[in-house]
This record gives sequence, C-alpha cells and structure tokens, in this order.
Amino acid sequence: MTPGTPLVELQDVTRSFPGPPEVQALKAATLDVSAGDYLSIVGPSGSGKSTMLNLLGLLDRPTVGEYRLAGTRTRDLTDDERAAVRARFIGFVFQSFHLLSRRTVLDNVLMPMLYSGVPRAERESRARDVLDRVGLGHRVDFFPSSLSGGERQRVAVARAVVSGPRLLLADEPTGNLDQQTSGEVMELFESLNADGLTLIVITHDDAVARRAGRRIRIADGRLSEL
Repeated sequence: MTPGTPLVELQDVTRSFPGPPEVQALKAATLDVSAGDYLSIVGPSGSGKSTMLNLLGLLDRPTVGEYRLAGTRTRDLTDDERAAVRARFIGFVFQSFHLLSRRTVLDNVLMPMLYSGVPRAERESRARDVLDRVGLGHRVDFFPSSLSGGERQRVAVARAVVSGPRLLLADEPTGNLDQQTSGEVMELFESLNADGLTLIVITHDDAVARRAGRRIRIADGRLSEL
C-alpha cells in the first residue's frame, strides 16, 4: 500500500459488554489511519484503550459499527481467517514483553514465523537480520532472564516485525522501562515507522504520546483528535 492509503477504518464502532448494567467501553468511534501513519492513542486507565487495542488487533469484534482493515470488512472474516490476518499482517508489542523464558532470543524471534507463512529456509536469516536491526545481534543465544528490560523489549519488537507486518500495535510499550530506555525503544519504533511501517502506540503517558505524528485521546470510550 502507498502512504496515504487508508489502512485502518473504524466507522461508528461501539463495543458493549453485558451487565447489569451494560458497559459501553467504546462509543461510536470513527477513525482512519493511513498506511505509514504514526499514531498515539492516549488516555487514563479504564478509558477504553485495551478495548481499542483488542478491536484493532482482531482479538475482539465490535458490537456495532464497521472495521475495515486494508479495505477488507473484518466482520466477514471467520475466526480462522482473523487469526491468519493477525499472523501475517499485524505485529503486537506489549508492556510485559511476553517472551518465552526457556527459549533463546533467537528462538523467541523465530517463533511467529511458524504461523505467518515465511518459508522455512528464510526464517533464521530473517531473525538474525532483525535482531541486528534492533541492536541485539550479539545476544542471539542469551535467555530473556539475562537481559535488561530494554533489551527484552527490543527482542519483543524484533519478534513483532520479523514476519513483515503492515501494522504494528504497541500497548504501553514503555510501561516497565526507565526514562532513558523508554526513549531508546521509542526511537526504534520511529525508525521502523520511517521505513514505512504503520505504527499505533497505545499509552497513558503524555510524553510518549506526543512523539507521534497524530494523537488521539480516548476518554470514557470516546475518541477525539488532539
């Protein structure tokens, strides 16, 4: 897709959870994100950020409204099709890293390629290349427990992008990091975005949010552009 082409399109999306009382975690949300955008979604705990992440990442479905991803109506996808789109199209980075503790750095980065369709012969070279890109080529045989928090997050970023996703969703990616390390991780995200990766960072931290090209505030389930 060329820059400026709509990649993510939410149209009047509401996500309700049954009660009593019923809770509307997201209310009539409308949002367009173009290919190559760098967007932050900022808001306090309980504002609807996690619900937004789950919908954008095809981990959940809207109660009402339409979500199109690269022009495809996601409501028409089966659960298996949604899983396949996640594996090939979307990368995830989380606050808690979610690395496999008994696997090496290299093995952790190889893992998603088992499901994303990358040919077996290409997997190790791709994993090593992306680890070089995030500055961890010298740590391929280490285990996560021997790495710093910043290094573990870099492994998580490498794992998220090794399959070549078009969209990267980062959920509180600096929440467990000190200020200096947070800045280094955000610079890594920004270099990936400069190469054309569409980046959505979900955060409660205004300083992290302000680094993005576009900022969206979420409060009580409603979106507003800053």
